[in-house]
Amino acid sequence: MSFQAKKLINDPNDVVTEFIEGLVETYPGLQYLDGFPEVKVVLRADVSSGTYDKVAVISGGGSGHEPAHAGFVGEGMLTAAICGDVFASPPVDSILAGIRAVTGPMGCLLIVKNYTGDKLNFGLAAEQAKSEGYKVETVIVGDDCALPRPRGIAGRRGLAGTILVHKVAGAVAADGLSLAEVAAEAKRASELVGTMGVALSVCTLPGQVISDRLGQGKMELGLGIHGEPGAAVADLQPVDIVVSHVLKQILSTETHYVPITRGSRVVLMVNGLGATPVMELMIAAGKAVPQLQLEHGLAVDRVYTGSFMTSLDMAGLSITIMKADQATLQRLDAPTKAPCWPVGVDGDHPPAKIPVSVPPSRSTRNVEVVRRPAELNEQGLILEAAIEAATTEIIRFKDSLNEWDSKVGDGDCGTTMSRGATAILEDMRKYYPVNDAAETVNEIGASIRRVMGGTSGIIYDIFCKAAYAKLKESNLPVVTAQQWADALEAAIAAISKYGGAMAGYRTLLDALIPALDVLREQLLARDDPGIAFVLSSDAALSGAESTKNMNPQAGRSTYVSGEVLQTVPDPGAMAAAAWYRAAALAVQNKLHHY
Repeated sequence: MSFQAKKLINDPNDVVTEFIEGLVETYPGLQYLDGFPEVKVVLRADVSSGTYDKVAVISGGGSGHEPAHAGFVGEGMLTAAICGDVFASPPVDSILAGIRAVTGPMGCLLIVKNYTGDKLNFGLAAEQAKSEGYKVETVIVGDDCALPRPRGIAGRRGLAGTILVHKVAGAVAADGLSLAEVAAEAKRASELVGTMGVALSVCTLPGQVISDRLGQGKMELGLGIHGEPGAAVADLQPVDIVVSHVLKQILSTETHYVPITRGSRVVLMVNGLGATPVMELMIAAGKAVPQLQLEHGLAVDRVYTGSFMTSLDMAGLSITIMKADQATLQRLDAPTKAPCWPVGVDGDHPPAKIPVSVPPSRSTRNVEVVRRPAELNEQGLILEAAIEAATTEIIRFKDSLNEWDSKVGDGDCGTTMSRGATAILEDMRKYYPVNDAAETVNEIGASIRRVMGGTSGIIYDIFCKAAYAKLKESNLPVVTAQQWADALEAAIAAISKYGGAMAGYRTLLDALIPALDVLREQLLARDDPGIAFVLSSDAALSGAESTKNMNPQAGRSTYVSGEVLQTVPDPGAMAAAAWYRAAALAVQNKLHHY
């Protein structure tokens, strides 16, 4: 079945003009020619052909690659960008309009990506401009390293490496060099750069149906920026392997697309294709740098990571490697007012980055080294059994918690809780002083703080800290059931104080508060604390299940519709009921054993 892609647009035919209108409203240094819809040209607001006394640098092509090319218009980079319709080369009249608008007596350089339509349209416009008396030079950029060298005349496609050529040419032009010198610098830069892309999905054009060319678990190697097929479709691999493959392809000594050999200095660009999170781009950059250094013997002088030349909503990335000498680095570091150039990236990239040491705590408390006792007493054995049962149950419960949380939260409750439970279990077996109940509770909090992120982590850390403080008050070697109830009450009070939640708010307190109430009642009514704990765990489970009928007052559930909430209990409450019940059953079993 085919589905039309969801887009925040009006008429698909107007997306480029409306994009330009939004762009110039966002960046005051940009302006556009009043020629919509035929002429779509973005230019520097401070430049006119009658007064501009430097070489104008002009580029462009089909739209859909934003921020390229209009986002790189600005002093020190492009003077104008010619925008075609989505994935369509701009018409000759638009290119001519751009040339006429910004080209003064120094002339203009056209930087063109190596696609047939772009070359023909920009070429014809250049010839027409020359006939009108303008000085025009053209540099074609073909940095694609994914495909074998073509037998015909097509050549290598122009990809994200074009942005580095823009920067070099723009910096040279800003210095006042001649047209011939600017063109020579741009041509040299284009010969030093190589790019390869990897896609996880195919882009969707405005107003068209979603493509299913790439199925589940597949990636496409070496596809172009218009979604055209690449070199191969392969099974999705971890990013380490993907990055390694791309770097080897770009730096291949067989194709020798770029004149880079061991010992060369290089610039790295990791470019998102439109739908790739910054997190994934940074991961790829973090893997690419050491591979370039250690496996290929290259000095990485600059790293640019972000979205520079996209392909609408395509998921994936491209990697660009450019050979760099000191002159090239100076061009890349030169100031620019182009809004989408990463201005924070300049200066030498260190060969290795050593993490900054974590500052020591200012606490003056003399803490003894925590260690597991050689032999466990009765209390230690009971506590160890309770912790082991509780953590094991949470780990077993992981998928169910995630499933519930995917409907009412962010889908990671089980993963987060399981991560904490695993750490507690491992740390207990290594060093928890389980004969000392208070210190053990404190260490549980430390384990949670180390590995559990998000709201759950801090809530359970507060829980443990408050319980620890209450247990320490008695300073007795054996903790009674009544003192455990007091510690639970203190922990509940602390969570309510700092988190703002109360009974009926659809949180873990809706499991723990009923458990505390029943535990108090049963400890007064009977002499068997094991049964009291188990009966209170029944109340915890009932309380957790009753959250289906509650309107949430805290957490992400407050954003979820009532119809959805009624189908699942609160995951946090269910997690609390699960570990509490498992611990209670283990305590009862151990007490009856003794």
